Amino acid sequence: MTTETKEDVWADFLSFMQNRCSRAEYENWIAPIERIGNSDPITLQVPNVFVQEYLLDNYQEALASFFPKDKKGFPLITFLIKEGQKEQPIKTPLMRPKKKPDMEHELRFNASYTFDNFIEGPSNQFIKSAALAVASRPTKSYNPLFIHGGVGLGKTHLLHGIGHFVKQHHKKMQIQCITTEAFINDLVYHLRNKSVDKMKRYYRNLDILLVDDIQFLQNRLNFEEEFCNMFEALINSNKQIVITSDKPPGQLQLSERMIARMEWGLVAHIGTPDLETRVAILQYKAEQTGLKLPNQIAFYIAEHIYSNVRQLEGAINRLGAFCRLMHLEISQEVVDKTLGEMFQAPARSKISVDRILHSVASMFNVRENDLRGSSRAKEVAFPRQIAMYLAKELLGESLMKIASSFGGKTHSTLLHAWKKIAKQLEHDEILRRQIQMTRQNIEA
Repeated sequence: MTTETKEDVWADFLSFMQNRCSRAEYENWIAPIERIGNSDPITLQVPNVFVQEYLLDNYQEALASFFPKDKKGFPLITFLIKEGQKEQPIKTPLMRPKKKPDMEHELRFNASYTFDNFIEGPSNQFIKSAALAVASRPTKSYNPLFIHGGVGLGKTHLLHGIGHFVKQHHKKMQIQCITTEAFINDLVYHLRNKSVDKMKRYYRNLDILLVDDIQFLQNRLNFEEEFCNMFEALINSNKQIVITSDKPPGQLQLSERMIARMEWGLVAHIGTPDLETRVAILQYKAEQTGLKLPNQIAFYIAEHIYSNVRQLEGAINRLGAFCRLMHLEISQEVVDKTLGEMFQAPARSKISVDRILHSVASMFNVRENDLRGSSRAKEVAFPRQIAMYLAKELLGESLMKIASSFGGKTHSTLLHAWKKIAKQLEHDEILRRQIQMTRQNIEA
């Protein structure tokens, strides 16, 4: 790699960060970083370890999109701490040193995690409304609000969205957002320094407490007891609490007392986004990064990455970086080459004719029994042909066996239906969308 190319990559990264960050965030955290020498991998000089941690915590995927990665996908970057001139090669995030807890917590929310930037869909519309209600009228709506769902679906986004809204509309309220790990670190620190009372006063004087990843409190009885005491003190003082978790309270390995407290208010699930929502997320992220993403490519990516919003964001970052650096236009071939390893294969073992018929019947508002029957009415025959098309596409069984599941139809009938739908898909955009949505529901 030439020196000029390295400089261009670093300049492209800075330009990308300027578009992604707020001005204050860029000036405070990105601008102080300097590229040192022409070493390979690249060496970055940072003012202190906290800038290094912030960069890795918030922009590891962006770094990995612009710079070479190791086998685990971490960016190959050497950090040089300006204060001590000590090189610190990049490590797995879990190995990075942590900042000492302090009761003078600096309240910092991710600038991108606002309600305005949260893409709504059927899987998250209710929980966003609940979060907005809590932010608008703390303690008057749902207290506590318990949000649970899988990794990367937007729980932390909603938590920070509440924080941004409260800071803007309820400026006099004392609010704190912590991870469960940060709470545990706080307690350990103050136990060692015999200042637990100071910690208790700090937390119990808050008006709103936002707690992320409560599942990390499992199997830590002493910490759980202290958290539960704090929880009760806040609730009894009419203070708002919002908690996130990867599981509902009843599935956590916590005490009955703790589970009962968390179930006092509203327990709400945030689900996997459907196809249309994933496309909207991709298009929004592409627009934010200045990437021109054709509609059909957005659908193609959304069909293959469907369980994690963070993966969708990472896909856009990786695709954008590759196209900019290689001076390529976005195409399906480029997407396959760049994102192929991120694509997810559906679990076909769970798919059955019954499941296909149920999804098709729901999409086209017909009865499942009619799809198995012999009616030639257009409003039934056409959905039946779609069900046959999907069965051939999704099931690894013989045509005769599949056809027999449709009320004893022959394999030639099924093949005719498949050919008809496949041909119509070539020019019928509405049908293509309907089948994409139906297929996604089947494979979910």
